[in-house]
Amino acid sequence: MSPNPFVATQLRQLIYYNLDNDLVPNALFLAGRLHGQEPRNPDAAHLLALCNLRLGRLKTAYDYSKEKAWRGQHLGCVYVFAQTCLGLETYQEGIQALERARGLWAGRNYWNKHSEISRRHLPDAAAVNCLLGKLWKASGEVKKAVVCYVEALKLNPFMWDAFLDLCDTGAEVRTSNLFRLTPEMQSYMLHAAAAASHGAAESHPLRAPTVANRSVSHAATPGHDPFNPSTRNGADPGLNFGGSNLFSRLNEGVEVFNEAETPIANLGPYEDNSVGDTGGIPALAAPRAPIRKKNLQSFSADSGMRIPKMKPLPVDSRSKGGSEGPEVSELSQPIGQINHKRTVSGQVSQASGSTRQDPNATTRRSVRLQNANTASKPTRPDSKMSSSSNRDPELKEMREIRKTVRATGVRSRTGTTSTVARVVSGDRKPTEMTDTNTRDIRDSRGSRTTTSTVVNAPQSKAHPNDGAREIEALQILLDLLSKIGAGYFHLSRYQCAEALRAFETVPMQQRETPWVLVQMAKANYEGQRYSEAEEMFRRVKKMSPSRMEDMEIYSTVLWHMRKETELAYLAHELIEADRLCPEAWCSIGNSFSLQREHDSAVKCFKRATQLDPKFAYGYTLQGHEHVANEEYDKALYAYRCAISAEHRHYNGWYGLGKVYEKMGKYDIAEKHYKAAAQINPTNAVLIVRIGVVLEKMKKTQAALAQFTHACDLDPRSALSRFKKAHALMKLRRLNEALAELEVLKDLAPDEANVHFSLGKVYKMLKDKGSAIRHFTIALNLDPKAAQYIKETMETLDDDDDDDDDAYDDDHNDI
Repeated sequence: MSPNPFVATQLRQLIYYNLDNDLVPNALFLAGRLHGQEPRNPDAAHLLALCNLRLGRLKTAYDYSKEKAWRGQHLGCVYVFAQTCLGLETYQEGIQALERARGLWAGRNYWNKHSEISRRHLPDAAAVNCLLGKLWKASGEVKKAVVCYVEALKLNPFMWDAFLDLCDTGAEVRTSNLFRLTPEMQSYMLHAAAAASHGAAESHPLRAPTVANRSVSHAATPGHDPFNPSTRNGADPGLNFGGSNLFSRLNEGVEVFNEAETPIANLGPYEDNSVGDTGGIPALAAPRAPIRKKNLQSFSADSGMRIPKMKPLPVDSRSKGGSEGPEVSELSQPIGQINHKRTVSGQVSQASGSTRQDPNATTRRSVRLQNANTASKPTRPDSKMSSSSNRDPELKEMREIRKTVRATGVRSRTGTTSTVARVVSGDRKPTEMTDTNTRDIRDSRGSRTTTSTVVNAPQSKAHPNDGAREIEALQILLDLLSKIGAGYFHLSRYQCAEALRAFETVPMQQRETPWVLVQMAKANYEGQRYSEAEEMFRRVKKMSPSRMEDMEIYSTVLWHMRKETELAYLAHELIEADRLCPEAWCSIGNSFSLQREHDSAVKCFKRATQLDPKFAYGYTLQGHEHVANEEYDKALYAYRCAISAEHRHYNGWYGLGKVYEKMGKYDIAEKHYKAAAQINPTNAVLIVRIGVVLEKMKKTQAALAQFTHACDLDPRSALSRFKKAHALMKLRRLNEALAELEVLKDLAPDEANVHFSLGKVYKMLKDKGSAIRHFTIALNLDPKAAQYIKETMETLDDDDDDDDDAYDDDHNDI
């Protein structure tokens, strides 16, 4: 017995159903049955690998998709295989598989083809380029990754993930050039709008079934694919005019009428194939087919009535195909002949039993429509025709449809009469009309103007400027992404002030969201405005109490502000929410570090890096604790792990420089500090450290240049001004040093080192009174340094200019 092919079809439908409803274990079981049913089918292998990937079983998904991916037979298998390679860190295998299958995905574009009722379970070129960029970036090929990300954004400017990764690579980006409508998008939306305005009337006389009926019929159809539907009915405006499933979804159930001069022939609810996987923008509808003359003759014979000769209809070029041919000759029907004949819809029906009629009897509506240029004559109804039509319900329904056609017909060139060609339909069942429209048409048989007005009322729903409004909506979205993207780009380059200004331009309802607030908090943190950063992080926690992302930065902000209670509370709150979250363990480690329990802090940071081996900041914090314990070898290893996890992690480069500085290797420390400053050129602390190592290498003038640059970057930085003042003192530029110290005294009035330095400057200027006064203030502020300060006071009469005093800047760790 041959296998039933519908078994595999039903299994696919069930798999898609479970995947759509996030019932992945069910989908995995059914995918196993499908793979057993069709072991050589690449689609079955793809679904089985996809289900394992959704469940996080990377190695299993890798095994099931590898064979088909290496052969390049199925794009889905290749894409799943590349995703598993990214997770398993076998980057080159994924890159090779995607490049080998380039012919399968190059040129595909599924933008605006996803909706609530339509899916595309295969990727397009933008998605593949984004994944390819991630693989190149992970393998260290940053330039190739940038090329892939840019290509993805060119195809789809809404590919936000590609933009974030592009910024993280350090590439120079102009957001205004990235987030803009592509020519394909503009063309697509204009064509869709044209389809909405010109194609609705052609689908209205024979509309598709209602949404509810379609959903029921699709559910019972074996071959229905909810991700990529293989069938869409002929009245679908998105199908008739090359639109997407989203366009169809937006327009289904809305009665729209066309203003074209000739209705489309053979327009019925027959199902047609949906837009294929070729990508690109769908083409417009094919030209209208001319009306076949034999249909006109068969309809006249079936009507059981004599049709007078008609004059040729004056039509323009757009309706020329429907008016070609000679005049219709007069037809007759034998009396009493009762035969089975086909109606216009193609159904078999009984012909009318009576054909003889009064010469003055009313002609059929279709004839009057075609004879619209002739003058209307008052007529009387024919009782025989009425009784005959009542006995034939199908003919009656067709008459109602013709009335609708007449009502929605297009004016002639003079605008006074309607010239409508006959709709020749292949529909097997006349489409039902709404009760309201039918009642209005029946009540207005005596008034041609009233009928047209009533039926055309829903036409206002299809606005002629819908295309422009769609483009305007897309432009609004792209402008929003451009503003947010500009802020993130500046933040990725540590241009904190520019980032905050960019985020301030975001609309209020979007700015007051957790993601934007977190970016603004990070910008304040990088700018060492810890109070503002804390306030924003507090608002984020109020909006999203379970948020874990970026909470390690929040804990570091609290560490800098020395808020032990708040930091401990945050750590407990995060660990209770998710014990397997690395950010939670970082918060606990910061809490121990603030209490100077460095060993416990190291354990917490190690746990964080175990949970996420790519968590660069966890390695950096671990290195800081090793430096506090003077375990420099372990600190070097931790900082190197941080740089390996993220090459642009400037904190790791700073940590390496600090370790080498403490080890006395100033030249190596300078190189690492400069590498950190190249990544983050706006951080005043990094510039100060470069100046410090230069000063220790006796390069005072170069050090002064670095200190001056640090003061320009952050005029509020007390450390920068203090180091600048000391460099000026070494260069004997005492008045400049005194001016810097006076400014520093206002910034840090309770700092003992500031007053001690002022005393030394006044000592060098031979101002003993001022020197004694500032030495005394320093002695009161720091009694622990009383012996050293007293020794300096005793040497007021000496010319000793030794200023090797230390300034405690350990709290300036990044």
